[in-house]
Amino acid sequence: MSSETTTPAAQSVELAVGGMTCAACAARVERILTKLDGVRATVNFATERAAVRCPADLDPAVLTAAVTKAGYTAEIRRGARHDARQEDAHTARVRDLRRRLGVAMLLSIPLGNLSIALALVPSLRFPFWELLCLVLATPVVCWAAAPFHRAAWWNLRHGSSSMDTLVSLGVFASYGWSAWSVVTGGSGAAGYWLGFGTTAAGADSVYLDVAAGVTTFLLAGRYFETRARRSAGDLLRALDALAAKDVRVLRDGAEVTVPVADLARGDEFVVRPGEKVAADGVVVRGMSTVDVGAVTGEPVPVEVSAGDRVIGGSVNRSGRVIVRATEVGANTQLAQMSALAERAQERKAAVQRLVDRICAVFVPVVLGIAAVTLAGWLLAGQPARAGFGAAVSVLIIACPCALGLATPTALMVGVGRGAQLGILVKGPDALEASRRITTVVLDKTGTVTSGRMTVTEVRPRVGWTEDEVLRVAAAVEAASEHPIAAAVVARAGAGLPEVTDFRALPGLGAAGVVDGVPVIVGRARLLAEEGVTVPDEVAAGGATVVLVACDGEVAGSLLVRDEVKPSAADAVNALHAMGLKTVLLTGDNEVTARAVAAEVGIHDVRAGVLPTEKAEVVEGLRADGHRVAMVGDGVNDAPALATADLGLGIATGTDIALRAADLILVREDLRVVPDALRLAHRTLGTIRGNLAWAFGYNLAAIPVAAAGLLNPLIAGAAMSVSSVLVVSNSLRLRGFASIDPAVGADVDR
Repeated sequence: MSSETTTPAAQSVELAVGGMTCAACAARVERILTKLDGVRATVNFATERAAVRCPADLDPAVLTAAVTKAGYTAEIRRGARHDARQEDAHTARVRDLRRRLGVAMLLSIPLGNLSIALALVPSLRFPFWELLCLVLATPVVCWAAAPFHRAAWWNLRHGSSSMDTLVSLGVFASYGWSAWSVVTGGSGAAGYWLGFGTTAAGADSVYLDVAAGVTTFLLAGRYFETRARRSAGDLLRALDALAAKDVRVLRDGAEVTVPVADLARGDEFVVRPGEKVAADGVVVRGMSTVDVGAVTGEPVPVEVSAGDRVIGGSVNRSGRVIVRATEVGANTQLAQMSALAERAQERKAAVQRLVDRICAVFVPVVLGIAAVTLAGWLLAGQPARAGFGAAVSVLIIACPCALGLATPTALMVGVGRGAQLGILVKGPDALEASRRITTVVLDKTGTVTSGRMTVTEVRPRVGWTEDEVLRVAAAVEAASEHPIAAAVVARAGAGLPEVTDFRALPGLGAAGVVDGVPVIVGRARLLAEEGVTVPDEVAAGGATVVLVACDGEVAGSLLVRDEVKPSAADAVNALHAMGLKTVLLTGDNEVTARAVAAEVGIHDVRAGVLPTEKAEVVEGLRADGHRVAMVGDGVNDAPALATADLGLGIATGTDIALRAADLILVREDLRVVPDALRLAHRTLGTIRGNLAWAFGYNLAAIPVAAAGLLNPLIAGAAMSVSSVLVVSNSLRLRGFASIDPAVGADVDR
């Protein structure tokens, strides 16, 4: 008898985590969740989210209970990413911080001025001045700083530590030392006061202005940091704001307004001028101009009529149209953009994983350094106040907040800005891969070219006009489903004569009778087989030549080609300006491929490549030492996209290609390719700059504080400023501009 062990299916759960105040908190929550059997978790401090993968039979309540037990709050997030309750909670938190900061400033400013004045001019002192300072400082330390103390107490109860532990210890130590000095009389000798020189007895022992000042600076830092973190997520929230809330659905011939969630695939709905398109679909009736700029980044509105595709979230600018929904809910392009942007923040860059490991041990190490600092000063025979001041400075200066915010804030802003420009970043690993790219491989059909055949020239023979040749050719091709036939019919327009005795000849062309005259449309081989004398024709610029014969004589020829996208040459020039090598990869023939390459400025052409060989070409380039980015849109591009160091998928392509890509390009303008690489470089550079500042700040500041060269008040200000600088540097990504001037810079939302 045998038994088979089955592994339960996994489920994804997203938690909204509250109470995290620094990167060490995020690392602790992640550690707590991953200790549960079968659970993998990624906690993002900047977005206050936990993305969890766990067994399908695990009750999500177990996850929230584990986080709550550790002293934080947690709830399962369902539906929209930013629901009203979360917005209200964030607003309340900002309002509370603003109120505490206001009280702290109101009391700290007179306290600081009073302390400095009395320190510099002892003759101004009056009886019980120390008690007045104590009265002013107590509300600041006990009430305004309560968030720090509360978090530190929770951490202590659960045997952990965080940035709040450092702050609370530093503030309470300064306040406690000062209160003891006021009550007992403190030091009996002259001492050093805030760097202003020696003062009379007792002044050197009063750190009340330090305790209050540090609290004020830290509250200011946390207040502006919280607001800035919200601003960093504004671009992602803007994606959600694009979606329509209600839709007019046609039911039994009448318009019925329903929530967009009730819209089903196949439903027909009405879009009036000025309204948003509720879902992806196809226009059934009507004509209009649709603004897709907010969704794809395309600067020019597009004309749509029956049969044209429209994207949910785009805005109808003129006529009334009726649309049949093809994708609804989570399957719409807008919803997938939003989901991709969200998932991009759930994945961590390699450098961020290193930061998390450092932050997890950072606070205990700092506590140890502070203790060693105090002991060292005392063992060296220095005054207790000097050692105490140095230890307090170490506690306050060493907050790891800037480290924790360095990566997620830059990624959040970069991903949001990319979405505005039609660039979807799947994760930070794509950004890291972009840094090493040396070669960009571009698929030809559908990427460099439009992917749609177009008649570029009509060449009539003697005795025929262009219109006559095109008219009889289109009459025959109207009965064919071949892409070239569609191009001929599109060029001719409406009002074509009927064709009889139609014959489709796969791979060669078509034939029929138009106005009683036999007509053959196709390759030279087909005409020759039908007994028609074929003249020598040259395919100019790699175009395909379609011959038209009427009643046994060649009437003319049509030049058909897959036209190069207008933006292709500019895109290739921009890639070259970035120092990147470009390669054109196609299964088409050498002549056509080189004609396209010459038009856009690509010198390295790999033509006649079978779909199964595209990945081999990419692998060969990598074997030669190139770091390859592959741009493609078709099923046959998927293996190459997956093989490349960085895959860029065109959103108008197949689902398989998009799944294999690291970056998804929504905008049809090919200049989105250099835009994507530039944005990736810029975002990665911002992350590295943030980390360099955060690491450098801590490495430099801790020894300076331990040496007694940094006043605790200045330490508190520096720590707060460092976090705000990191977030502000990340927000600069909102100004990233496309190389297409029509797309422009960031629009203030």
